Amino acid sequence: MDRLKEECGVFGIFNNKDAATLTALGLHALQHRGQEACGIVTFDEKKFHAERRLGLVGDNFTKGKILDKLPGSSAIGHNRYSTAGNNLIRNVQPFYADLHFGGIGIAHNGNLSNALYLRKELVKNGSIFQTTSDTETIVQLIAKSKRVKMIDKVIDTLFQVQGGYALVMMSNKKLIGARDPLGIRPLVLGKLKNSYVLASETCAFDIIGAKFIREIDNGEVIVIEGDNLKSIKPFTKKKARPCVFEYVYFSRPDSLLKGKCAYEYRKNFGYELAKESDDIGDIVVPV
Repeated sequence: MDRLKEECGVFGIFNNKDAATLTALGLHALQHRGQEACGIVTFDEKKFHAERRLGLVGDNFTKGKILDKLPGSSAIGHNRYSTAGNNLIRNVQPFYADLHFGGIGIAHNGNLSNALYLRKELVKNGSIFQTTSDTETIVQLIAKSKRVKMIDKVIDTLFQVQGGYALVMMSNKKLIGARDPLGIRPLVLGKLKNSYVLASETCAFDIIGAKFIREIDNGEVIVIEGDNLKSIKPFTKKKARPCVFEYVYFSRPDSLLKGKCAYEYRKNFGYELAKESDDIGDIVVPV
């Protein structure tokens, strides 16, 4: 199974004529979260377009001939963190699938602790997997959901998966963001003029000039359609348990975490360590 991709970066933007270009810029700002591969999926009001590449954003999505293949006013993107093995183009996100209710693209940051079990059950019931990624399990569960509305299919799926995740999904009408019930993986909301933006970190907003609105709450599902934004909280309320490593080194130093710059947390960690240490050193070396 595809593992150790917990620091991936996700990005999504809705209702913007420069969606692909802005997504490429957002992914560039999130490059520290994954250097193995990157991808973008767009929708042009008629059909979906996908470009996925191994390597860095700057080596792939700064070329006009690639961005020209990604028309549309809605887009999602993904940076993939290096894994042991499975360095295959088929595992590069976002994933896209044609389902009976229409197309859907999914970008996922996190790790599903019950993915192996779910995968076995899905295969028993006739599902065919094309990748070794946890994320395809989410696609398959959405496809098999008996609920009628697309958003209800997504929520039905979220009740079946376990683990830490931040999801950005795109249909032909909506942009959807979802954060796991404990808020382990980060997801933030911003706005660029009339366009809502979702990303793993606020640094992705800075590079495109978007305004940071707020963090997506743990267990919250955000649905963006046109200029409208709807918040759904289907899970029982739990205390947030964000991953401490976002504060230590996953996040870029200039990203905001709980209203404070990540660099400030790291400086304060140093102050506390100095207070607790009996040794007086000549130099401090971060490791």
